[in-house]
Amino acid sequence: MPGRLVLCGTPIGNLGDASPRLKEALEGADTVYAEDTRRSRVLLDHFGIRRPLRSYFAGNEAERAVELRQALEQGATVALVTDAGMPAVSDPGVSAVRAARDAGADVTVVPGPSAVTAAVAVSGLPSERFVFEGFLPRRGRAARLRTLAAEERTIVMFLSPHRAGAELADLASALGPDRAVCVARELTKLHEEIWWGTLAEAEARFGQEAKGEFTIVVEGQAPGTIDLDRLVDEALRRVDQGEPVSDVVKEIAAATGVSRNQLYEAVLRRRTQD
Repeated sequence: MPGRLVLCGTPIGNLGDASPRLKEALEGADTVYAEDTRRSRVLLDHFGIRRPLRSYFAGNEAERAVELRQALEQGATVALVTDAGMPAVSDPGVSAVRAARDAGADVTVVPGPSAVTAAVAVSGLPSERFVFEGFLPRRGRAARLRTLAAEERTIVMFLSPHRAGAELADLASALGPDRAVCVARELTKLHEEIWWGTLAEAEARFGQEAKGEFTIVVEGQAPGTIDLDRLVDEALRRVDQGEPVSDVVKEIAAATGVSRNQLYEAVLRRRTQD
């Protein structure tokens, strides 16, 4: 009879947030797969639990998914944890769920602390509808930013500690420097910081001192408002880099909802003035 995969949400910084159900799930597992076995060992030691730990991270995920499936097919109970938060949400885990389903195993979840919902809660920004963007991609970033510029829902994302300053600069350029933002740094940890301001102010504040884990919440685009001048600036920047005017206008119009003719005429008008 196939076993069970348990996705375990873990504390995002403070071990005091670990739940009794998390302890129960880890105690009941035959094997614990972890994004970083050293960090997860700290969690197991906190509970006084000794279980076999196997690594499960981006570099060995495909290989470990096969191993995990075989264990489930043999009836094992497997717990999956990441360094912080919920497996399979901007962390390894999707492949494990698919492997478990292929094996016919049960899949269940132990919910836990979430940097996403915690940051939304303290942001003071509209929370009825929001979109989670994870990390900004390295490839295709410009296209993603153009899409975000037109997003009317509150935007939640993670920033890479090593690139936070540059990413905040990119966001300020694409979404506008005056867009409101809440920066939640090191949530639940000793040096937790909750900061509110604009994207331009955030770039100035954190551009030179980007340490720790960042979750940011950005104000959505006001419904029905389009900053045409900013879109023209973006179009001309891309044209100056060698992209055809028609292609640039078409892509920006599709991403933002602005009239293609309106944007095209504005671009030509600005080029004539310049």
